[in-house]
Amino acid sequence: MRDFKKLEARKKSHELTLFVYKNILPKFPKSEQFDLHSQTKRAAYSIPLNIIEGSGRFTEKNFAHFLDMALGSAHELEYSCLLSKDLSYIDEDLYITINKIINEVKAILIGLIKVLRK
Repeated sequence: MRDFKKLEARKKSHELTLFVYKNILPKFPKSEQFDLHSQTKRAAYSIPLNIIEGSGRFTEKNFAHFLDMALGSAHELEYSCLLSKDLSYIDEDLYITINKIINEVKAILIGLIKVLRK
């Protein structure tokens, strides 16, 4: 088992989740509350939750599996933000910022998955 509090992937994904909650979700119209808003929120917090759950597993294979799920959620969040920009819920500058953070999280996850699978 690993101490999830020490994992860079968890730290960065937590920052990403906070950014989504504070800067992205408030921009959504009320009509999206149960649709794109909800899906974006779930994709954001799913990333650190999967990292944390996986860190409690005993094998590298199981940990990598949960990191794969976290990576999938990061891709889902990436698309949700692109759609939000294209629907004019968020502006271009905010999209560029969130996309940069998402890509940083994805890079950390991919690197960690590669190490675990060697």
